[in-house]
Amino acid sequence: MAEQVKQWLSQTHSINSKEVTIAPLDERLKVQSCAKPLNVDHPFQSKETVRVRCAEPTWQLYLQVKIPNSSFVAANSSNGTTNNSNGATTQNPGVVPKTVVVARRLIQRGAILQPDMLEEVQASPGNADTQLLSSLKDAQNAELTRDIAAGQALRISDIRRAVMVKQGQSVMFSVGNGKEFQISIRMEAMQDGRLGEQVRLKNPESGRQVSGVVTGLNSAKGL
Repeated sequence: MAEQVKQWLSQTHSINSKEVTIAPLDERLKVQSCAKPLNVDHPFQSKETVRVRCAEPTWQLYLQVKIPNSSFVAANSSNGTTNNSNGATTQNPGVVPKTVVVARRLIQRGAILQPDMLEEVQASPGNADTQLLSSLKDAQNAELTRDIAAGQALRISDIRRAVMVKQGQSVMFSVGNGKEFQISIRMEAMQDGRLGEQVRLKNPESGRQVSGVVTGLNSAKGL
């Protein structure tokens, strides 16, 4: 794996593979043999982080590398630690671990993001890109604005509030606080609405229209 990574960096950055250094992995990490060619890329803006992916069996690994005119800023991104010359694992003093949100699989534009689609991984603290999402909470109930490949980090511009209610669809409309009383009825959405937006709804039996606030997928509450 190390030789393949060095060769990829050599070809990608037009450097001598002998000038590439890879930070030692945590000794507790067991890397499975890959039955297919490894896929190597830079998942983040920082060129000091390299991602290695295997299709069979499925796994991915983040490595920290040193190439000419760059320096190590962190060790194995899986735990935010560095390995000293004796193999001991220590925390980088004064360095705050940084996480980014990446896609577990290919996610297509327009998809409403769910927790099982994403994961948090630790990135290089030297990565100064402030536009990358840092928490799964940032993507909760969000809609993707472009296709995202498996393992790719999400940026703020990649998401927006999702359309939770669509015109013509059935919506569960609720009135009440849920403690003393609550009445729920199926109504028809008269317009699209994103989370927190106000929308018009129609009772399909009486034809009466009311306004409600979108609270989730196909759900709204009274004002």
